[in-house]
Amino acid sequence: MFGYSSVVEDLVIEKLLSSNGEHIPVIITGDGCQCDDLEKCVQDLGGVVKHKLPLINAVAAYIPPVGVRSVARERAVSKVLFDDMVFKLMDIASVTVAADYANEHGLTGKGVTVAVVDSGVYPHSDLTTPTNRIIGFVDFVNKKNTPYDDDGHGTHVAGIVAGNGFASTGKYMGIAPDANIVGVKVLNKDGGGSISDVIAGVQWVVDNKNRYNIKVMTMSLGTKAKSSYREDPLCKAVDSAAAQGITVVVAAGNSGPDTSTINSPAISPNIIAVGACNDRTASNPKNCKIADFSSRGPTPDGIHKPDILAPGVDINSLSNKDNGYRSLSGTSMATPIVAGCAALLYENNPRLTPQETKNLMIKNSVGLGYGPDVEGSGLIDIKRMIDTTNPTPQPRPPQQNPENKNQGSKNFFSIFDGWLWVMVIVLLILII
Repeated sequence: MFGYSSVVEDLVIEKLLSSNGEHIPVIITGDGCQCDDLEKCVQDLGGVVKHKLPLINAVAAYIPPVGVRSVARERAVSKVLFDDMVFKLMDIASVTVAADYANEHGLTGKGVTVAVVDSGVYPHSDLTTPTNRIIGFVDFVNKKNTPYDDDGHGTHVAGIVAGNGFASTGKYMGIAPDANIVGVKVLNKDGGGSISDVIAGVQWVVDNKNRYNIKVMTMSLGTKAKSSYREDPLCKAVDSAAAQGITVVVAAGNSGPDTSTINSPAISPNIIAVGACNDRTASNPKNCKIADFSSRGPTPDGIHKPDILAPGVDINSLSNKDNGYRSLSGTSMATPIVAGCAALLYENNPRLTPQETKNLMIKNSVGLGYGPDVEGSGLIDIKRMIDTTNPTPQPRPPQQNPENKNQGSKNFFSIFDGWLWVMVIVLLILII
């Protein structure tokens, strides 16, 4: 019925056939052309460009149904994809997440910035006191200039990464309590957003990574994987970010225990896909159970996923109201735990690459016996990872007290006095 199926995604064709003439949200990728050329093409067809996405050489646009057919005929257009929705990935519950062992070893994420691509970040006191560590904010939903979060999901994620426990006197502390946060709002007040807004957010992170020293990007969101990661626009975006030195950590999804349920962009082999386990009743890490909701692999490309597990059941973190706290569950909560660990690794060694960071986590994980399409390499082990990269605490040099200082002076003058007497004796001998 439609002769351009190799160019136009099936979902676009479905929307086209059921359309009543309304504009269709699409992402148009180009081959051998620039975003400006794609923008002109859209405008010539009566469409409206929403975002220019040079990160993946594409534009997001609203085009009329007849425009879909026309744009598919353009030689420079490689793919027309539906600009589908992405959603936060969570369930609800309660627990404390801390990183005392890492903190005792001098690793707190200080100087490292984590970009939280989510529903925004509320300026909770755990992120702003005694120093405001929300050092950047951009809003692709409502275009506001100051940090806020009308859903609360992004604030909870940011707290797991970098909350310092100020409002709870240290009880609810994140993994990297001295790390900086950049909020990138791409989800609305209901926790949903378009693929193109997410890609625009990733683009912004890449463009501003040097300005804010962004080393890690955490994304507790996703959409159903419909194709190979090589063709998926979200995967193309996060792959570009990883290629430019940003460790990208993504939630695997909450569609378990069914197989082949890993979401996009977690299906990409170039990022860290995080599944969730329940450590609340485990006597030790090896006894942790996989969370039923945690998505399983393999991916459409046959890749084993997730890459790693982290606690994701009953995680207590920041609320977007009154500097309070609340508990949530999901791979959304497991993901920032891994992102916080990445910040610790970058503090310890700023020269790490995203692949080296991923390898360190995988190498130091604890297998739970579920297999690679359920647990990946296993449960992330913060202690083992820190012991590998920074095996012993670095004690501060002891400060000298006044007695020590005086003793040092006495020793100096004692030596000086000894040489003085030798010189006197030599002079006497010469005179005689």
